[in-house]
Amino acid sequence: MSAQPDPYSKVAQHYPQVQWDALKPMVEEINALKAEKNAVILAHNYMTPDIFHGVADIVGDSLKLAQEAAKTDADIIVQAGVHFMAETSKILCMEKTILLPDMKAGCSLAESITGADVRLLKEKYPGVPVVTYVNTSAEVKAETDICCTSGNVVKIIERLRDEGHKQVFCIPDKYLAQNTQNQVEGIEILTWEGACEVHEKFTPEDIKRFRNSGEDVVVLAHPECPPEVMAEADLSGSTAQMISYVQEKQPKRVILITECSMGDNITAANPNVEFVRSCQLCPHMKRITLPKILDCLKNMSGEILVDPDVAVKAKHSVDRMLEYSA
Repeated sequence: MSAQPDPYSKVAQHYPQVQWDALKPMVEEINALKAEKNAVILAHNYMTPDIFHGVADIVGDSLKLAQEAAKTDADIIVQAGVHFMAETSKILCMEKTILLPDMKAGCSLAESITGADVRLLKEKYPGVPVVTYVNTSAEVKAETDICCTSGNVVKIIERLRDEGHKQVFCIPDKYLAQNTQNQVEGIEILTWEGACEVHEKFTPEDIKRFRNSGEDVVVLAHPECPPEVMAEADLSGSTAQMISYVQEKQPKRVILITECSMGDNITAANPNVEFVRSCQLCPHMKRITLPKILDCLKNMSGEILVDPDVAVKAKHSVDRMLEYSA
């Protein structure tokens, strides 16, 4: 279950040798503890390179991490991400111990809506399916009809349209809902006033500034960005879809309109691609650090618990998402 024994070649662009020499003992101790305790680390694409390449066993976007959490035979899952991701892993693996290295690693989207809010929506709009982004709490997932990620939201809403629905809620990210509406015909997508504090900071001017530099550049933007930003981009996609595009197309220069660590983590695997820095840091993701991962594995701290009744309901919406995404 250990990560690559000597990952320095993958992080050398971001850490001078002297800094890596200071981090290496922690990396080795974390990997030894994983083997000793039958633990795995699931790391989101927004983790820093030392975590992403040094100690992570499985890396990916929210959808992949949810899928892998459901499949792993480890006894312990350390979620290198934010609170809702750890809750999702617990929902799918109630028998496993799920640890979050920093319990304050939250999410502006998850905090924008409650389970009570969803119940009120369903009372006001009976019969309208509620599609809920995985960037939400367990109690919100428990009240929803089906979950989604930025990578599968179009597929899921098209499926509901094909089942005969004329309207659907896509909550809580208003920009994800608006951008999805621009891609899906034949069904009205109703929204909620939530937004990602990272992606909503991007502006069309950010992209135009690079386009006006005179050098060709491919712009890949996350669908949590405002629609006017997406209109300036060459491709809209989840973090996994962005990575696939870079790996397959190998653009000469690329801008990733998303959280900063994304580009850092895929630089080593794409040496012929120049990653132009135009990104924002997520303060919540950056709460997860190597020392905190080591501490939670040593002391089994930061355990995520979900009420069993809530988990059963939430698992139904997550399972349905995984079924529709197959």
